[in-house]
Amino acid sequence: MTILDSVTTATDAAITVDEHYVAHNYSPLPVVAASAEGAWITDVEGRRYLDCLAAYSAVNFGHRNPEITAAAHAQLDTVTLVSRAFHSDRLGPFSEALAELCGKDMVLPMNSGAEAVESGIKVARKWGTDVKGVPAGAGNIVVAHNNFHGRTTTIISFSDDETARRGFGPYTPGFRAVPFGDADAMAAAVDDDTVAVLIEPIQGEAGIIVPPDDYLPRVRALCTERNVLMIADEIQSGLARTGRTFACDHWGVVPDIYLLGKALGGGVVPVSAVVANREILGVLHPGEHGSTFGGNPLAAAIGITVVGMLQRGEFQSRSTELGERLHARLRALTGHGVVAVRGMGLWAGVDIDPSLATGKQITLKLAERGVLVKDTHGSTLRFAPPLVITAEEIDWAIDQFADVLADASSHSNGSSI
Repeated sequence: MTILDSVTTATDAAITVDEHYVAHNYSPLPVVAASAEGAWITDVEGRRYLDCLAAYSAVNFGHRNPEITAAAHAQLDTVTLVSRAFHSDRLGPFSEALAELCGKDMVLPMNSGAEAVESGIKVARKWGTDVKGVPAGAGNIVVAHNNFHGRTTTIISFSDDETARRGFGPYTPGFRAVPFGDADAMAAAVDDDTVAVLIEPIQGEAGIIVPPDDYLPRVRALCTERNVLMIADEIQSGLARTGRTFACDHWGVVPDIYLLGKALGGGVVPVSAVVANREILGVLHPGEHGSTFGGNPLAAAIGITVVGMLQRGEFQSRSTELGERLHARLRALTGHGVVAVRGMGLWAGVDIDPSLATGKQITLKLAERGVLVKDTHGSTLRFAPPLVITAEEIDWAIDQFADVLADASSHSNGSSI
């Protein structure tokens, strides 16, 4: 008898194999994707779902975007990987285009978002020692409470998420955390040995938390005054998600270092990058940092295409215009199962009335209706559809959401919707 002998559906079969062989580091919805296009995912049973998560912004430009997949197909026919042991004809043009998009001089190409964060930390520490003159090993980095920058050992060392931290110590020293949005607390935490401030311009995993309007400008001024690098983790918030190329643009702030990822790979391959000026990234020398796949020709060819699409501005405009519709529809549900709505562009955090249901219960009911979202922190849902979504699709998704909330409110205790 095998693990599949008692399984009756294709969905159950796929999930059974996953549960048996895949480490349980995620708790996914019971949906098994088989194909996808644009803003839609089709499962192994042929059911279609409107994707309102977009792989946490990795699929900003839609599933199988024709322009991006064409670039990938073309590169597959030439060369995909030579590591950095040799030059390739794609890496230079990609780095030039991305540096220009960011208004910076140089690019350090990596793969995952967590790698970009780890690389940014290394660069900041090396800059602190070599340029600022902080004693070796003494540099500290100030971060924000409720941050999410990844789940590597160093990154969880300055996380507040006990699920991500518990049991994984000892932790990496050199970090101090202050409340997000509190520029005074940030200023008090910076001392002569501070090499960088690392923040998300808008906190994603925390529930799409938008800071006060004076926060990022004050952090920028603080970093300039105290000779500290401002590092903006734009891995989720950047590349048109909020209606601007970077979330920092909403406040007219330019960080010293951009950390980019997710959408940079066009939903095809992992592509991330640290982008900064030469006096910062120039502290790296051969042998001090590297990545076998970082900047590979396939990734670079896709990255060139993504940057070109961003330079046209159409996705920023779509996010702005459709985001206004999304937020208006969501705000209209306040008092009808919704407690609060936050965000910018096509990125919204929605707090559910906990007396009605948990966030996970709502996501399961939405999935039954063909809408895919994800919960965080118990009672918050995140809406982050691909930027190719239409106004009609947004309306349909929010109609389903409204119906689920109405069903939940019709139950006396809200626990068994």
